[in-house]
Amino acid sequence: MPGTCLLRSCLIGLHHAIDRQPPASGWIRNAQHYAKLRPLMSINAPIARRLTPALLIRSMLFAAGQGLLSVLFSIAAILALPLPYRVRYRLVSRWTHWNLWWLDKTCGLDHRVVGEDNAPEQPCIIFCKHESAWETLALQRYFTPQVWVIKRELLWIPFFGWGLATLRPIAIDRSASRAGLEQILTQGRERLNDDCWVVIFPEGTRVAPGERHRYRQGGAALAERTGYPVLPVAHNSGDFWPRNSFIKYPGTVQLAIGPAIESTGRSAAEINRLAENWIESTVENLRNGQSCSGVTRRTSGRESETVEENSQRV
Repeated sequence: MPGTCLLRSCLIGLHHAIDRQPPASGWIRNAQHYAKLRPLMSINAPIARRLTPALLIRSMLFAAGQGLLSVLFSIAAILALPLPYRVRYRLVSRWTHWNLWWLDKTCGLDHRVVGEDNAPEQPCIIFCKHESAWETLALQRYFTPQVWVIKRELLWIPFFGWGLATLRPIAIDRSASRAGLEQILTQGRERLNDDCWVVIFPEGTRVAPGERHRYRQGGAALAERTGYPVLPVAHNSGDFWPRNSFIKYPGTVQLAIGPAIESTGRSAAEINRLAENWIESTVENLRNGQSCSGVTRRTSGRESETVEENSQRV
């Protein structure tokens, strides 16, 4: 398209004019190198990351585009409220597709997915590592329609929160743990019965690369109660889009979708253990450039066995 070509030419010219670094192929682009610097993987570690004018300008361009898209799509979401939910979702979720495209064009950050065949045909419960805002965008490309279990304060953010509210999230008060759990169990069952994927970040908050928080029981309890399987998802997005960081670094995020964990006959604690072990070991493998267990292909009837075997090796 002429507009896309013009934009690409402008960005390339900007990169060459400002950035005196080597070309992208010579940059530190992958998580294997950052694995050696894991204790420094944060925005407060200048040794691991060197801020250049080009990085700053690219991130500013992305933020400007994202802000504009948020305003436009939030207005569209409110105007689309009379429409059926799935029609409204298809409209509003385009926001994430445009964001990922703009992220690639401005910041040079794309992604690669392995294990797509592991996703069940019917929606289920997704357990995902949470290191960045990136995965909240990327997951919507592969699992639709989906709802998140989120803290209710996100709905108060102007424009973004208004648009998010139209997509039926499970917005909980994290200070009321018992009420929040009941809300997850009740609304989570409703969303699953409506054929929506339920996305849960079991650690409850974003964590820095190499960190590991306790996996909370809400998502596993939902799986135990409803009998829906859990689909574990791992990635290394924090290496390129650190939490609470304005700067985005060029490279390729690795996203791995694991074999589904059957919940029938399993306790919430066991479901959590299997999911946590697969996710954490896979995140480590991604950063070390190693292969990921159970993501090359889907073998009918053996998804849970693969996850369990992998967890026993950790």
